Amino acid sequence: MSGKKPGDTGGEWVVMMERMRNNCTGMGERLVDLLLDPAAAPAKVQMHVEECERCRRELDELRATMALLDTWEGPEPNPYFLTRLEARLREERQAEPAGWFARLRASFIYGPATHVRPLAAMALTIALLVGGGAYLGVSNWEQPPVPAGQAAAAVHDLQTMDSNAQLLDQLEALSTNNNDGN
Repeated sequence: MSGKKPGDTGGEWVVMMERMRNNCTGMGERLVDLLLDPAAAPAKVQMHVEECERCRRELDELRATMALLDTWEGPEPNPYFLTRLEARLREERQAEPAGWFARLRASFIYGPATHVRPLAAMALTIALLVGGGAYLGVSNWEQPPVPAGQAAAAVHDLQTMDSNAQLLDQLEALSTNNNDGN
């Protein structure tokens, strides 16, 4: 299918099929969709798989893998597993924790957490706010405050320019000269 056959009016179709055969990008996900639900797969994907040898081979390999996985059986659990697990959990709940940290941990894990979890959430929120404020420099107490009577440098410069009438006259003369020259 490398070109248009004599008398063939569907030359564009042949070019499209060759382009589709060479364009296999993104077909992995579509092949899985085609494997799991062939009826829901788009017609373009089905046509591509019919025409493309590489994609057809990959789909066959996926089908073989799924067939092999269907025959696999997992090991059966021990019939006494759940009984032993429940007994071990009961022992852990009834055992006295070793230290104060273990008791605190046990109260978080096994105890009624209706009164402890909101306190823990509040403590974590405060820790995050304080840590974030320190990181951003919001709580920088070492910097001396600016006295109320002192203005910022930019404000001071603007006030000086405003009071200097001679400078303003010179700037206006310059701007009128520039406008006349243009």
